[in-house]
Amino acid sequence: MQAWLEFVVKGLADRPDAVMVTPQERDGFTVYELRLHPTDVGKIIGRQGATIHALRALVQVGSARQGQRCSLELVEEVPPKD
Repeated sequence: MQAWLEFVVKGLADRPDAVMVTPQERDGFTVYELRLHPTDVGKIIGRQGATIHALRALVQVGSARQGQRCSLELVEEVPPKD
């Protein structure tokens, strides 16, 4: 699932080299944390969240077909202030 998610998001992003997908295990539930370049965040979210909602739905359906429970989280890191 992680490789598929990276492939799809890198295809959508303007800066595919900055895309990072990190799986985190939480009580038998896998959460894929998606980190992007700040300029790509809006593109991945899409109009009214349509793109990120579609990605989340596909991750849930794909993982359910494999007998797993997964979700997708978009992590927006705020750069530290000097």
